[in-house]
Amino acid sequence: MLTEILNIVAPVFIVIGAGYLAVRVGLLSAGSIDHLMKFAITFAIPCLLFRATSSIDLVAAFDWRILLAYYAAAIGCFFAAFLIVKTFFKRRPGEAVGVAFAALFSNLVFLGLPISERAWGADSLAPNFALVSVNAPICYLIGITTMELLRADGRGAVETTRIVVNAIFRNSLMIGIGLGFIVNISGFALPEALIGAVDLLAHASLPVGLFALGGVLIRYSLSKSLGEASLISLLSLIVQPAITLLLGHLLQLPESLLRSVVLMAAVAPGLNAYLFASMYNRGIDAAASTVLLSTLLSVFSVSAWLIFL
Repeated sequence: MLTEILNIVAPVFIVIGAGYLAVRVGLLSAGSIDHLMKFAITFAIPCLLFRATSSIDLVAAFDWRILLAYYAAAIGCFFAAFLIVKTFFKRRPGEAVGVAFAALFSNLVFLGLPISERAWGADSLAPNFALVSVNAPICYLIGITTMELLRADGRGAVETTRIVVNAIFRNSLMIGIGLGFIVNISGFALPEALIGAVDLLAHASLPVGLFALGGVLIRYSLSKSLGEASLISLLSLIVQPAITLLLGHLLQLPESLLRSVVLMAAVAPGLNAYLFASMYNRGIDAAASTVLLSTLLSVFSVSAWLIFL
């Protein structure tokens, strides 16, 4: 079993490590990595999400029990992280939200999808894509609204609403998902040539994204905010999937759906955690440390969850 788990997890993290080493030894510059990441996020991954959402069975994929089990756990960990960071680490409310956001926004695209595909197969990814499709709207809605309500220089309700809407609908991933839903619901048949082009970009999305993720991680340091990074890592890698597992059992999710949603809940926070903190200039040091530490620790925690599942 250990060999099987290693064969599932190791390739993903080897590609991440290759990107890290490429920048570390000077084979690629930080600017080159930024361009790779921009290509992945702006073009390739939206194509992957478009193809998935344009063809999945929406009724089967959007089982309300999956969404409830995952997001009840994620939102609970977010508010627990906020209270702990504010109370014990003496962060101001806005900083506490910036740090806690990492406990809410997991790296479902760069880690959740490739590991799930290797573990359960490409044909079992419908619930995974369902989670990905609503992740940005739910997480940004909660994070931005909480931040705007709590920080001392917060904006009014109208301005807050405008910021939330812009953050969601200017996101290239959401554009790809939205277009996919339109095609799915309308039943519109795309030309084969266009589908072929989209598929070429989609196939490049995860390897390029994982490689670029490794290159980006070299910028972060564990020297600052290690305590907060450890707290968020514990919540993201252990507590959230454990709660998701419990809720899934209580909601009587079928085993195939349960293992998919638990594995998605078990992956590390994504770069959006750092981007969110940077957007508000609050808790940036802790967010950066959390992304690095949790990604490193997820090599072991995800393997452990796969063995358990």
